[in-house]
This record gives sequence, C-alpha cells and structure tokens, in this order.
Amino acid sequence: MKIVLKVLGGLVALFVAVMAMQLIASESGEVVVVGSQNADGSVSETRLWVVEHDDAQWLRGSPEAGWYQRITARDEISFTRDGQTEQMRAQTVLGERDTINNLMAQKYGWADQFIGIMFGRDDAIAIRLEPLES
Repeated sequence: MKIVLKVLGGLVALFVAVMAMQLIASESGEVVVVGSQNADGSVSETRLWVVEHDDAQWLRGSPEAGWYQRITARDEISFTRDGQTEQMRAQTVLGERDTINNLMAQKYGWADQFIGIMFGRDDAIAIRLEPLES
C-alpha cells in the first residue's frame, strides 16, 4: 500500500509540475488580451501571444479553442496590447501557418517549444488582425 501511495504521490507531483510549467511558459514574454463575444453577448477575455508580420499583428489559434470558435462566429474583437485597447477584425489566413509558427518560435523560444510539445502545432491557424475603421 505504501508503494501505491508513493507512486500516486509522484504522479500528482509530476502533474502539478507540468501544469505549473505550462502556466509559466504561457505567460512568458509578451502577452496580449483578446476579448471575444459569446453567443449570449457577454465577452470572454483570453491571454495570447502575438507577433508582427507583413505590417500586421498576428495570433495563432486552434480549432478546438473556445476563443477561436468565438472569433469565427463574430470576427470583431477587442485587442489590448501594452495597455492600449483597440477594436480589431480577426481574419483567418490560410497558408501562413508555418510563417506564424516560425515567428512565434523565434519570439517566445523555450516557452513556445514547451507549449508545442504539449499541444502540437499541426492544426495551428494563423489569424491576421486588422483595425476596424472608425
């Protein structure tokens, strides 16, 4: 029974360590806040990484992510970076996945590698942000 408890304790400790590393990795470097609208009209905020490419700001999403599903239903988002909030339009751009993945890897280094090991990048979707016209 002691061996079982030690093994279970070790597994719990490993799980906690991996979750802590995931949190540390995901909050490493620059993090922006994206506000996307739920079906009931309320807004959910998600903390994400951002890169620049072709004179635009880019996010990377996954089809399973709730925030990505919300922006595909309604592409207008709030985007907060460096304390400044703008209204933006989020546009999926096919064919840019590898470029955005590479830029994210360059910018976020070990953190991007760690998150990539946990969640993969094969289904990553490049999302270009365009300011909404006033």
